[in-house]
Amino acid sequence: MMGAIALVPAAGSGSRMASDTPKQYLDLLGKPLIWHTLNALHQVAALERIFIVISPEDEWWDGYDWDGFGRLVVMRCGGDSRAESVLNGLQALSLFTPSDAWVLVHDAARPCVDPAQVDGMIATLADDPVGGILAVPVADTLKREGNDARITETAPRAGLWQAQTPQMFRLAMLAGALETGMGPDITDEASALEKQGAQPQLLMGSPWNLKVTYPHDLQLASLILAARGE
Repeated sequence: MMGAIALVPAAGSGSRMASDTPKQYLDLLGKPLIWHTLNALHQVAALERIFIVISPEDEWWDGYDWDGFGRLVVMRCGGDSRAESVLNGLQALSLFTPSDAWVLVHDAARPCVDPAQVDGMIATLADDPVGGILAVPVADTLKREGNDARITETAPRAGLWQAQTPQMFRLAMLAGALETGMGPDITDEASALEKQGAQPQLLMGSPWNLKVTYPHDLQLASLILAARGE
């Protein structure tokens, strides 16, 4: 198959972390959070390049040591939203990358992704006509909120999955979906493809592939990484 590449949008501010430092640069086991994310992706041999999209105004990136990440390419073209950052990155990639290249979009704030699962994902989807995502079935009972934080109903969870990343699609297909379908309903790459009528494949992810969103998530991530010996 044609070599795959990773695209890591990292232009956000991480407002829910109650910190002046963008979430991707918060300390995690003595290194910025995003270092662990990039380290995991660099362990995936099938990835030819790893492109990171940061804000043009990013003041933190150059203050860290990124030696050892030989396949890393930095692009200062981040947008106001995650979807815009991904689209800007894809448009930049299209200038020198084949339109049918596989692109794995991965959250900068998922530092505990398992490289072996990403390798398996690339192999499984190599000939897929659409692509797919890592995800896990919803295990908790789901409640729908009404007025005054009161439950109005229990929502059926059968067939529901919690989306994770990476999400793997062809460059031109994903860029086209984002260009024509951009809006508040596009919360991940798969939703952009779904809006065009495509049906991405669900691949079993891992509960350890958590997204650091709130302060306590940093502690959980540190425990997971420490258990792996990092």
